[in-house]
Amino acid sequence: MSAPPRPGATEERLYQIRHAASAGLAHPSTPQIQARDSYYGLAALKPPVWTWEVPLYFFCGGVAGVSAVLGFVGHLFRADPAMVRMLLWMALIGAAVCPMLLVADLGRPSRFLNMLRVFKLRSPMSMGAWILVAFSGFAFAALLAHELQRAGVDSALLVNLGWLTEGLAAVTGLLLASYTGVLIGATAIPVWVAHRRVLPPHFLISGLGGSAAILELAGFLVPVTQALGFLAAGVETLLEAWFLFRRRPVDAPLHRGRSGGMFLAAGLLQGPAALLLRLVPIGTPVGRTAAAACFLLGSVLSRYAWIWAGRASARDPTSQFADQRAGLTRP
Repeated sequence: MSAPPRPGATEERLYQIRHAASAGLAHPSTPQIQARDSYYGLAALKPPVWTWEVPLYFFCGGVAGVSAVLGFVGHLFRADPAMVRMLLWMALIGAAVCPMLLVADLGRPSRFLNMLRVFKLRSPMSMGAWILVAFSGFAFAALLAHELQRAGVDSALLVNLGWLTEGLAAVTGLLLASYTGVLIGATAIPVWVAHRRVLPPHFLISGLGGSAAILELAGFLVPVTQALGFLAAGVETLLEAWFLFRRRPVDAPLHRGRSGGMFLAAGLLQGPAALLLRLVPIGTPVGRTAAAACFLLGSVLSRYAWIWAGRASARDPTSQFADQRAGLTRP
């Protein structure tokens, strides 16, 4: 029987995995991490056990959060009231769907409520739960104030309350749309750690394009949604090219297997396909609607691709997806 690892050895190896991922896993002088380095033969990393509801929650939260931001900005600059109302409804519907998806993944509503018993600024999961709750309340209050004013209720207090809650919904919505990238980047999964700086803006721009796409599919084929669609598709095209050519060992789950195929399809749909459909022929309703549908589908698939890539990276962080490990030790 082999002796168990010395105290602290497991933590040291996890530290090396995490920092090797962030360094690109390209140092040629380090031996690979073997199963014997784990604690009593157990895997050093545990693949994420999230069910299908969690990637969908990432998508719905991103679209809902960005919709609240766009609704507030549209109201501020006197955009079409129908479009502002649509955005507020999108924010509220997303805020209602997200907790249901989380509860479905957790199994019992009490588990979600238990997450609210703790408020930890250094925990992305704790902060995410509180952000979701705050956003849901502000989105509901903002839409309620908007609907009451639309029904003819004339009150200065109601107007001020509407502006306040719309602004707070926009702030918390911005956090909701980007925190999921922070959440997975704060784990020890190598492929997630290696992209922890690009994941939050990537999820944010994907949410922006998704919100604009829903508006276009709902019939708001106006210049502002076209501009937002061009912006989101253009940025995603650049990101797809960056991911495609940045082939470090840690990036292998983004290029191989089921996760790689899904990631490529999502990137092409969000980026080049959506961009080309907006350009040829430029500005036509059919092209814009097809571009919106492509981006929306790619936005959903990208969340699943990242989760699948994380599972692949955790299952075999050494021999299958990395040729060598960076020889980092704790300073």
